[in-house]
Amino acid sequence: MKFTVSNTTISNNFLSIILIIILSTWSINVVSQEVVRYTLNDVIELAQKQSPDAQIAKHRFINSYWVYRNYKANYLPSLSFASTLPSISTGFKDQFVGGVTTSVFENVNRYSLDLLLQQKIGFTGGSIEVSSGLLRTDNFKSDTTWHQYTTNVINFGLTQPISMYNPDRWERRIEPLRYEEAKRIYVEANEKIAVTVIDYFFSFLLAQIQVSIAQKNYSNYDTLYRIAEGRYTLGKIAENDLLQLELNLLKAEAAVEDADLNYNNRLFIFKSFLRIKEETLIELVPPSETNHFEVFVQTALEQAKFNTSSGLEFQRRTLEAERIVKEARNGRLDANLYAGFGLGQISNGSIQDAYTQPLDEEFVSLRISMPLLDWGRTKGDIKIAESNLALVETSIEQERIDFDHNIFLNVMEFNMQEKQLMIAAKSDTVAQKRYEVTQKRYMIGKVNDVLELQNAQIDNDNAKMGYYRSLMNYWKSYYDIRMLTLFDFKRSMPITIDIDALVE
Repeated sequence: MKFTVSNTTISNNFLSIILIIILSTWSINVVSQEVVRYTLNDVIELAQKQSPDAQIAKHRFINSYWVYRNYKANYLPSLSFASTLPSISTGFKDQFVGGVTTSVFENVNRYSLDLLLQQKIGFTGGSIEVSSGLLRTDNFKSDTTWHQYTTNVINFGLTQPISMYNPDRWERRIEPLRYEEAKRIYVEANEKIAVTVIDYFFSFLLAQIQVSIAQKNYSNYDTLYRIAEGRYTLGKIAENDLLQLELNLLKAEAAVEDADLNYNNRLFIFKSFLRIKEETLIELVPPSETNHFEVFVQTALEQAKFNTSSGLEFQRRTLEAERIVKEARNGRLDANLYAGFGLGQISNGSIQDAYTQPLDEEFVSLRISMPLLDWGRTKGDIKIAESNLALVETSIEQERIDFDHNIFLNVMEFNMQEKQLMIAAKSDTVAQKRYEVTQKRYMIGKVNDVLELQNAQIDNDNAKMGYYRSLMNYWKSYYDIRMLTLFDFKRSMPITIDIDALVE
């Protein structure tokens, strides 16, 4: 017996083998691909550590930290060194000798070394300094050459502004407030990141659940449609019911595609915000416990005023406005006292002689400057500053009212979440049970109304999604309360940060 094999058969067999190999490889890759499960707490911790918002908040705080460090350094002693190596001067210079001014030609090199120690006096706005220096002058002339040493063995100096307005005093009141405010803003930013990532978490979780629901509905409608085809053949159901089930099947198939698209979109957004670059399968674990507790409005208000940045911001803005008023009332009076005492010497011989029997030097200078006629400009500056202070105080008063009202609303909303979540959970249970009963009754022929089955399925899907949305609202409300008060009501303690670890 002779067998013949066509080229088409060989080609089809070859393609089948290739297809089997590709599918096997894809299956192995899917099985070997790691599945990473994230709880809500995992996601919040990850977001507060590496999300873009977390990095921005961190660097903003670090900037404020170093600004404050620089402010504090201004009130610490500063030591500086200056040197001129060399300073060369060649040319004509006027000299006044015996009442006669003459021009002489000079060729001079100068070398100098100076050491200066300075310290600001914060409560007076002045500064003191201690200095020491050495100057060597080499004068090269055609007829003679000489060297001279001039020493400033030690010199004490005082600079003191004489004014009713002391900027250093106001700075010492405002800058610590500004730094403490920056710390609290960072903590609030962390809590705000938690609120933000809860949206991403539950949006992705809902997309994940929607895919599961869509696939389950498609499988159920496919089964029901096949059963309906048999019943229609036997004349047990009308053609209209069969067509309705076919339509539901087509809708379920489209819903699967829509759910897959939404899932991939939410997955991309989720990974992007958390900076997850690994090509891993992600599965979110829904929060199983809420441990609900009641928050009292008065407690929340007290903790908010004590812990948040808003209270410090109100205080800082008021102080800044008061400082402007004080500065304006000081007018343009500019008075400064300069005083100093030092020991110095000049030697045309050796450098040792320049430090032998130094002579004392003293000076006192008081400089006063004030306008005599400014056409009411000073008065105008005062009025502008006072008006600005009144505006700031009025704005702060209204902002305090709005702040308290916002906390009140959020506390009331949070306290409602327990009941809302219970209702959503009960609705989900009832809707699921109703759908299961209706589906079983339809499959055994006790229910022939397709629309009743369809409505049960829609109610079941909506109830399940509604439960998870209610769960999302609960956690968002909880973290909103934390952000507004900077207080952990579960542990009854303020929310703080480790500054040392943050600025390492």
